[in-house]
Amino acid sequence: MRSRLRSWKLVAALFVPFSFAAAVAQEAPPKVIPAPSLDVPGTARGSQQAVLAGGCYWGTQGIFEHVKGVERVIAGFSGGYSDADGAAEAVKITFDPRVISYGKLLQIFFSVVHDPTELNRQGPDIGVSYRSAIYYMNAAQQRVAQAYVARLERADVFPARIVTRIDPLKAFHPAVSSQQNYMVDHPNLEYILVNDAPKLRYLKQYFPDYYLSAANEYRPASSMLLSGQ
Repeated sequence: MRSRLRSWKLVAALFVPFSFAAAVAQEAPPKVIPAPSLDVPGTARGSQQAVLAGGCYWGTQGIFEHVKGVERVIAGFSGGYSDADGAAEAVKITFDPRVISYGKLLQIFFSVVHDPTELNRQGPDIGVSYRSAIYYMNAAQQRVAQAYVARLERADVFPARIVTRIDPLKAFHPAVSSQQNYMVDHPNLEYILVNDAPKLRYLKQYFPDYYLSAANEYRPASSMLLSGQ
């Protein structure tokens, strides 16, 4: 992560933040997109999981840790093992479908977590590791994700084409323990204050029924990280 912090310092005075962060500076609210019309059916009991990539996993994990119904969020990589081999920085979300649906998670993902029109970047972070992607775990998730993106494209919700990839999940590799809960542990880091704190405020403002004031933190044991859980 030192490379990310180094690049952040170099571009901090120059970059134009993505649409929702830019809205903070202009004091104009972001546009909350409509919910998907198709969703994954809930279950009577048991949890479901989702894997999403939306730029730096610090913020993606930090935002979803504040979502009601989310039981655990693990920061890690999909499509490889690390930034070095082109893997996407992603999060694995374990959630209670009786409280929040897969479709609602996608609505939050597209509304406040990241900008789906930025190709291989988010804000100051540039490269394929910061791509926008939905990694579906079953056919139902694939149908919901594809139908949702198609609906948003038809509705011209965003000013540019959505570049979010919808790929099957082949593997998920947790990041090291020091990278988990990074937004919780480093709330005053300049990178977090500029790029992620505004998203948390928008989550509270636009999804009040799903906002948790205290983060549902993930503190993994080393054995869990090694096993990929």
